Amino acid sequence: MLSSERRDFIMQQLQQNGTVRVSELAEKLEVNPVTIRRDLKHLEEVGQLHRVHGGAVLRESRGIAPQTSPSCEARIAEAAARLLPDQSVLFLGPGSIVVSMIPFLKERTPFTIVTNALDVAWNVARLNQHTLHLVGGQLAEDYGIYGDPEALLRIHADWVVLECNGLDAEHGLGHDQREYATMARMLFKLGAQVIVLLSPERVGRSGALHIAPASEVDVLITGREASNAPLWDLSEAGVRIVLT
Repeated sequence: MLSSERRDFIMQQLQQNGTVRVSELAEKLEVNPVTIRRDLKHLEEVGQLHRVHGGAVLRESRGIAPQTSPSCEARIAEAAARLLPDQSVLFLGPGSIVVSMIPFLKERTPFTIVTNALDVAWNVARLNQHTLHLVGGQLAEDYGIYGDPEALLRIHADWVVLECNGLDAEHGLGHDQREYATMARMLFKLGAQVIVLLSPERVGRSGALHIAPASEVDVLITGREASNAPLWDLSEAGVRIVLT
């Protein structure tokens, strides 16, 4: 098999699974693991993936001109916005990265958006494009509106987007604020796909209050600056990793 064919196969596996292991690729392609590591090194150099211990995870392609240098938060926000399927029902929780997502929804087919975040709602409303529902309650310092947690169980959502204080393979997803953690626990009961947005330094950490095991998170979107070891542990726990 030609090197180009091997690398195409590797990228197909990454697109399907979010992660690949050197040992599994070597077995499937019937080549030496050294050859696979060389392929992964080449694919990392051209910006297709990010190598971690034992394999690689998918790097999100942004389609941004090389001379631009968006902030890590903007990269994560754009990747999250582009991942969401058209015409989905979204629950968007509070957080600055979530707010940064909203401009990237401008050119998308209209979503139905449910949120308990006042600043998220304001920015969605200004687009004058998506159907918007605002959850009621008392306003907190993070611009989140927190009321009866049980009321969240009456919401239907295809995707839940959360921005937390940390995600770790052993300790799970956590947050430092009690109202947010209570809200997030309820949202995990909806059966929706859960996307967690984290700045790179929060990967491998956990907040003071436990929300859910790492295995219940469907997708983690973070920056390519995140440490390799916790990323690999999370991918082993079944979390799809998207690096930007």
